[in-house]
Amino acid sequence: MIYRPVPARLPVPAGLGRLLVLITVFVCAACGLVYELELVALASYLIGDSVTQASVVLSVMVFAMGVGSLLAKRLRRRAALGFAAVEALLALVGGLSAMALYACFAWYGRAWPALVVFSLVIGVLIGAEVPLLMTLIQRVRRQDAGGAVADLFAADYVGALVGGLAFPFLLLPMLGQLTGALVTGAINAVAGGALVLAVFRGDLSARARRTVTAANALVLALLALCSALTGPFERAARHAVYGGDVRVAVRTELQEIVLTGGGRGGRPLALFLNGRLRAAGESSRYQEALVRPATAGPHRRVLVLGGGDGLAVREVLRRPGVAAVTVVEPDAAVVRLARTDPGLRRLNGDAYTDPRVAVAHADPFAWLRRAAADEAPFDVEVCDLPGPDGPGGAKLYSQEFYGLAARRLAPGGRLVVHAGRVSGNAHDFWTVDATLRSVGLTTEAYRAGAAGEEWGFLLAGRAEEDAPGRGAERGGGPPPVGLPEASAAGARSVVRPPGAAEPPSTLMRPRYDE
Repeated sequence: MIYRPVPARLPVPAGLGRLLVLITVFVCAACGLVYELELVALASYLIGDSVTQASVVLSVMVFAMGVGSLLAKRLRRRAALGFAAVEALLALVGGLSAMALYACFAWYGRAWPALVVFSLVIGVLIGAEVPLLMTLIQRVRRQDAGGAVADLFAADYVGALVGGLAFPFLLLPMLGQLTGALVTGAINAVAGGALVLAVFRGDLSARARRTVTAANALVLALLALCSALTGPFERAARHAVYGGDVRVAVRTELQEIVLTGGGRGGRPLALFLNGRLRAAGESSRYQEALVRPATAGPHRRVLVLGGGDGLAVREVLRRPGVAAVTVVEPDAAVVRLARTDPGLRRLNGDAYTDPRVAVAHADPFAWLRRAAADEAPFDVEVCDLPGPDGPGGAKLYSQEFYGLAARRLAPGGRLVVHAGRVSGNAHDFWTVDATLRSVGLTTEAYRAGAAGEEWGFLLAGRAEEDAPGRGAERGGGPPPVGLPEASAAGARSVVRPPGAAEPPSTLMRPRYDE
């Protein structure tokens, strides 16, 4: 038996009722896309590998939307009440999704199961919206199915556009991840409840109207309460992740910056970027191992890509004969903290007060691409970058990136890359090695640190007579770059295993975490 909705007797004119339904479609679509982007962004911050997280969220949600559309068929006879229930539940689940995902990461150390569950539930609820709204718009005024579908999807797609643009340009910078999701949930609840109670209240009994009103009021109250508690919640979650002595916690457009310790009698100062330890205590073993082998040769002009904390810059400035250091750091907040925080200034030796240091706030890839060919090349290039599995990280470990870096390298110059753990993730490490060699550089692999705290590096260079990119043409590249001052930097050479024949990683074919 085919269900055919009967036009309702509405408290508003049919034209106005139809407009209100389409406005609700627009708002719900915008909210749905914000939930989707919220999950992708937060999962990328917490778990890394943004491509995988986006693929999981999108695929699970699209599948769940199909399931939700099928389940909504059972609600069409009571479409108004069904739609009110779906929107109230979606507002609650979507609004709390970011907070729940962060809680799972902070207290249980695993955000992946929560990501899948929330993607599934939100997708089912979003999928149920359109069939119910289709029924409601036909209740306002009967029209051919094709025309109704065109109207609904037009409003839906425009709403998705607005939501997709509002998330990165409005919600995220102004409200942050948690409050942005909660505000979106509140808008969702108001839109769904208002449509049903204002336009389709005649389809509800008095008891159903009271239930819808109470349910939406409860949802709004819970979202408001959680919004008021976001500050204490974030502090408690950070303490669960970093310990109880968090001194600075800043969320920028690019990452989360956390400073812990550094007080009298407490833990040594530690710097975390997106949950990853970047500096700890007074130890400089990582920076020594990164910088000293590369600066054993000519090092008059040095380029530091990343390294906004100033620790690698401090190590460069310790070398005699350094005339100029250029730091390219995309996140101005990291440099600002390195300039102003007493503990971090003590750790980096006030490197940014040195007149030889110049800072450019730009994406390293874009900066290298824009660098003028007639500018003086660099004797040393230090890639102090977070790793290929971070947000946008694969681009900074690609063949194209190293090709641009090699173009700015002086004859006989050296380039050093932090490439992760040699033993912990050999595939990624040797992929970085293959990518460097693919642009005509010869590499030397080495490691530094002790058990449990070990780093892998690649020192690359080309012979003095080589022009950029000539090594690959000659076949085999320039002579081995060598590993000077290994004992002084605590570095130990690593021999490439016989089976390490990884293909290079490119922008079109990133090969990390395969």
